Amino acid sequence: MTDIGAALITGASAGLGAEFARQLARKGLDLVLVARRIDKLCEVKRRIESEHPNISITLISADLSDPSAPERIAMQVAEADIQLYYLVNNAGASGPRLLQDSDWQAHQAYLTLMMTSITELCHRLMPAMIAAGRGRVINVASVAGRIASGGDNHYGPSKAYVIALSEALSLTVKGHGVNVSALCPGFTHTDFHATAGMDDIKQTTPSWLWYGAEEVVREGIDGVERGKAIVVSGRLYRWLDPLLQSVWTRWMFKGQGIPESSQD
Repeated sequence: MTDIGAALITGASAGLGAEFARQLARKGLDLVLVARRIDKLCEVKRRIESEHPNISITLISADLSDPSAPERIAMQVAEADIQLYYLVNNAGASGPRLLQDSDWQAHQAYLTLMMTSITELCHRLMPAMIAAGRGRVINVASVAGRIASGGDNHYGPSKAYVIALSEALSLTVKGHGVNVSALCPGFTHTDFHATAGMDDIKQTTPSWLWYGAEEVVREGIDGVERGKAIVVSGRLYRWLDPLLQSVWTRWMFKGQGIPESSQD
């Protein structure tokens, strides 16, 4: 156990979540890693323990599309008397098509994963940070949440909610020693697109639009430490972001999606 505290990371079995685990372990934080597949979490744990043998790593298998998952996660943290310094809400996925896919339960589960679970984990875990006068919360969003895009009726809107929630929370806890950021990556080199069956995107988009997970996570950690409510990662996307907010450029995205990220 370390004196710094622990970092709870959802979607920690791969991609940005696993990279958050690696970088926060290097900073000396204990880890609480959450994902659906315990075997993948064990692989991440073994790799980190080989480099940081003094780090305590707790694994929690949970599916955050299950409405009961956030409460169970919070209970396990409380029962183990784990003091959280970082909360990284990273779990996410591509989802069903709102107007084409008829199974409403699939939509409901997706919205639970992408919005409700994040909100509930903040609700259950942030009060202890406020009471301690120290804490960091990173909610992984996307540049897809920065502008409406024709055909993207689930992923982008859910990320827009995460951005708005993070901004509001940042203002709410300002002055209490707790920083909250929405991390907004663009195209990121992880297994997200392959898992979503969208691997062809890498073949059809220019390589200069893509950033590595290490850089995205490093900028996310740096941003929350500096108290930035919105962290757009990647120099290109930071340059594009003001343009995306302009009404004069919104017509460009009427019929197509823009970069998606966040992965479990």
